[in-house]
Amino acid sequence: MKSNHIIFSDLSTYTPQKTIAFYEAVFGWKYYQDNEYYLAYNDTIPVVGLYETPEKFKQMRMPHFWMTYIQVDNAKETIDKVRELGGIVEMEQDIPGFGKVALLRDTLGAGFTIYEGDHLESTRTKNEENTLVWNELHVSDTTKVISFYEGIFDWQFRKSNNGAYQIFSDNQHISDMLEIDNAYKGKYEYWVSSFGVRDIQKTRKIILENGGMQIHEEANRLLMTDNSGEAFFYITAI
Repeated sequence: MKSNHIIFSDLSTYTPQKTIAFYEAVFGWKYYQDNEYYLAYNDTIPVVGLYETPEKFKQMRMPHFWMTYIQVDNAKETIDKVRELGGIVEMEQDIPGFGKVALLRDTLGAGFTIYEGDHLESTRTKNEENTLVWNELHVSDTTKVISFYEGIFDWQFRKSNNGAYQIFSDNQHISDMLEIDNAYKGKYEYWVSSFGVRDIQKTRKIILENGGMQIHEEANRLLMTDNSGEAFFYITAI
C-alpha cells in the first residue's frame, strides 16, 4: 500500500444493529463481528467497518459519522506533525496484531484516522458496485486546512475550474476538497465516503424506504444520510 493514500472507511454509530440492518438492505453487505468491531463484506470481499460510538463521544453528542482512513509510514511522526500544525489528537492506539491507529482532527475539526501497519488492506475500488469508490473533504474554508494537509501528508492541492481542489499524492489523484457553506452542510467539517451503485435511483428509493434521507443531488451522485439522519455518504453511479 502507498503511504499517504486513502485506504478504508468505517462508521461510528450509536445503534450498531439498527445501522447494520440499514446498510445490508441498501448495499447487500453482510456484517461479521470480531470482538466489538464489525466488518462488512460484499460477497467475499471486505468493504467497510462499523463500531459502536465510544461512551466518551456519546457524552459529547458527537454525531454518527463515516471515518476516512489514511495509510502512513510512521504514526508517531504524523501525530507530532498534527500537533505542530494545530490539529487535534483525539485518540491513539497500538493494537497488537493489527497496527497503530490514531483519530485526528484538522484545523477546522474534520476527523480522520491514520493507520500504520500492513494488516488493514485498501478496500477502495474504482468502479465496483457496492464498494467504497471515493473519499473527499467538505469544509467551510479551504484556506484554513490546505497547509495542514500539505504538512502532514505532503499532498498537493490543485484548484479546478469549478472552485474545488483535486488532491494529489505522488502525482496520483486520490481525493477532492470542496468548500461548502455551513448553510448547506451544517456546522461540522467532515470527510465523506462515496459508494458505487449501478442504479442510483433504485438505490435512492431503498435508502428512503429504510429511513435514510436525501441531502443533495448532483449530476451522477446523491448525498444521502443513513437511518440515523446524521451519517452522510454519497451514492455514485458507476
